[in-house]
Amino acid sequence: MNLKKIKMAIYAMYLTNRYGIKLKKAKSSQEQMNLRLQYSKELLSKLNIKINVENKECIPTQGQYLLISNHRSIIDPLIIEIALENSNINGYWVAKKELYNSSFFGTFTRNAGTILLDRESSNMSVFFKKAKEVVSQKHSIYIFPEGTRNKQNTPISSFKEGSRIIALKNRLDILPVYIKTNANDILKEAIEKRTKDLTINICIGDIISYKDKTPLEENYKKQFNLD
Repeated sequence: MNLKKIKMAIYAMYLTNRYGIKLKKAKSSQEQMNLRLQYSKELLSKLNIKINVENKECIPTQGQYLLISNHRSIIDPLIIEIALENSNINGYWVAKKELYNSSFFGTFTRNAGTILLDRESSNMSVFFKKAKEVVSQKHSIYIFPEGTRNKQNTPISSFKEGSRIIALKNRLDILPVYIKTNANDILKEAIEKRTKDLTINICIGDIISYKDKTPLEENYKKQFNLD
């Protein structure tokens, strides 16, 4: 690891844990959401990364949705937070147990408004109970239906069935977003070369009804011409 990487890693850890402590002290879910947005802006600004949103008119100004997105990099949640900045949609992220237990992300993840997903558990009732509780409090749910970061040379990897089940159980229409730029490549360039004025393009799709019986992956690919 070169000096630039070390400096950025130290800064990112400092910033993430500083906001994790702020989030722990937050007195409302709205304060949590505001802090998440501030964190996203501060870190991406430090990385000299800007977010360009295509089809902004497709972003609902209010309501509850299951937001789904492709997933290539650790900064994907930050990209989406910024893309939705001018919307009143407040969502809880579905977060893996590994993030809850991480020394880097743990404090932040546990306090940022998330739903714990333990993929090793044989009983998913706790997860679905928490999801229902979040929706009853008028929040949306954000998830990466691929389940983990896509490290293949393909636009997306296979979707897991869980996203569709969440939408059906909670009667949440689906808001698809597609991060067009390979954010992982941009992140590497930002850290290793400190390139200025880097841009990540994100595209907003049309709302998909939770009643739509078309396979979610097929619907998503059609929206963004990924076939």
